[in-house]
Amino acid sequence: MSAPSALPVREEVPSASGLLLAPDEPSPAVVMRPDGASPILLVCDHAGRRVPRRLGDLGLRAEEFDRHIAWDIGIAAVSRRIAAALDATLVEQVYSRLVIDCNRPPRVPNSIPETSEATPIPGNRGLSASDREARRREIFEPYHGAIEAILAARADRPTILVAMHSFTPVYLGENRPWQVGTLYGRDGRLARILGGLIEAEGRFVVGDNKPYDVTDDTDYTIPVHGERRGLAHTGIEIRQDQITHEAGQAEWADLLIRLLPQAAARLPR
Repeated sequence: MSAPSALPVREEVPSASGLLLAPDEPSPAVVMRPDGASPILLVCDHAGRRVPRRLGDLGLRAEEFDRHIAWDIGIAAVSRRIAAALDATLVEQVYSRLVIDCNRPPRVPNSIPETSEATPIPGNRGLSASDREARRREIFEPYHGAIEAILAARADRPTILVAMHSFTPVYLGENRPWQVGTLYGRDGRLARILGGLIEAEGRFVVGDNKPYDVTDDTDYTIPVHGERRGLAHTGIEIRQDQITHEAGQAEWADLLIRLLPQAAARLPR
């Protein structure tokens, strides 16, 4: 992440190259274990909280980038543990969801949010069409292009798409009782199986499509990469207070290392 400050937001002035990302800034997509043997493909749409230098701090104080509005706290660490244990490919998106949300269709207004929860994002207000297009072209498209390339390369083998997320315990003043949720849209088979296995552990409050459900207007990764390709899939949302520390990250990773293969094995053939 670039170092946010309390400086006034700056206009997005085109760089000399016309690009949003400088040559020394990282690619949006980090692929780990590209040759993983597991049928499970893990993706983290909100793994990181970087901001391209051209965008400054989006008009926000530094502490705002520690909050859930900027990224999915803890989920990258959980996902890396799972990927290592299962020899599964993992794709992480490293830029903040405040720059562009890589799990929203670019056509919807909150793809680049002007307000997140109750926090105004000054650097996202009054953007031109070219400003929005630069974020889509240089962050959204390369990330999803990396996922597409992985899926194309493994078209001749079974693949199970698992979209990893985390959620805030309190949203707009409302407490969320679920410790974990399994998410789906048109095809809930894997999500329901996995949710049932977690619930059978007897120590978790599990949300069926909670705290969110998956739709074409609110989500991109599952509808496009999962549903359209006919892949078995599920979203996983872990409440952030469970995974802000290493012990919690290890506990949830160990649980999913054990239960994800069991859930996959129970899918109808």
